[in-house]
Amino acid sequence: MPRSDLLIDMVEAEQRGDRQRFRAVVDAVIAEERAKQHHLVADRLTEIVTTTGVSGAGAGNVSSAELFIERVPARRLAELELTPGARATISELIEEHHRSDVLRAHNLEPRHRVMLQGPPGNGKTTLAEAIATELMVPLLVVRYESLISSFLGETASRLDALFEYVRTRRCVVFFDEFDTIGKERSDEHETGEVKRVVSSLLLQIDRLPSHVLVVAATNHGELVDRAAWRRFQVRLLMERPTRVQIERFIDEMEKRLDGGFGLASRTVADKLVGGSYSDIEQLCLDIRRRYVLELPGADLRRISSERLKSWQPTSTA
Repeated sequence: MPRSDLLIDMVEAEQRGDRQRFRAVVDAVIAEERAKQHHLVADRLTEIVTTTGVSGAGAGNVSSAELFIERVPARRLAELELTPGARATISELIEEHHRSDVLRAHNLEPRHRVMLQGPPGNGKTTLAEAIATELMVPLLVVRYESLISSFLGETASRLDALFEYVRTRRCVVFFDEFDTIGKERSDEHETGEVKRVVSSLLLQIDRLPSHVLVVAATNHGELVDRAAWRRFQVRLLMERPTRVQIERFIDEMEKRLDGGFGLASRTVADKLVGGSYSDIEQLCLDIRRRYVLELPGADLRRISSERLKSWQPTSTA
């Protein structure tokens, strides 16, 4: 059975005539039933409250399930190198979702819209995965190649199908490179169709129930529509790591890989300043691969020194 707080909230919303709130609570009930593997009940409720079904009318030949890639998240928040402020913010967000029943008892909802901004390779995608891991829900990565259509009006229809599908599931929906679809509407070079898509996107984000957590990431925050920024309750800047952060990240990588550079992490960090977390992780993996292939006579210190001499950061945008 659904939780008592949801049932009470549903009845109160119906008595007030608040159809939007009523639908949001029904979606939360459906999401809980799916989480309990009660798919027959969840499907029946979905059929009752929707007229388009999960495939999304008007979405062409693309079903909603083709509009995203579902991943089983594995990265944990404790593994990530974050600033104290970012870690505290995300930890509070996760607590809000774990204790959402307490918030709802006081007519409050957990925050569920997160915008991550910063140069590539500095943990935006990994943070989205870690949030999904901590909430024990799937990570749905939006596929723009299926979402965006050249036909007039079809992209908005596919957006409708996508959001109709996710709103009845407990999940994290991840929009990477959000500026691809959430472009600034005041740009005179953009077409009317693009502006309609952005308006549809913002409307759909507004309508999402709080058990669907949206994480958007962008390398170019200046290109994102200003109204879109206001939709996101949590906004974090994911910058390139400092030397101290690089040193801590190297120490963590060495623990995960049961070995690392064979050099003092401080020495390595001095040479890697300016790189992203992704650059550093790939370098460490490259060294580890070379070390394993040269066993049993491998010299980890020599391999690391050679790789560090030729290393160049790739994430320069």
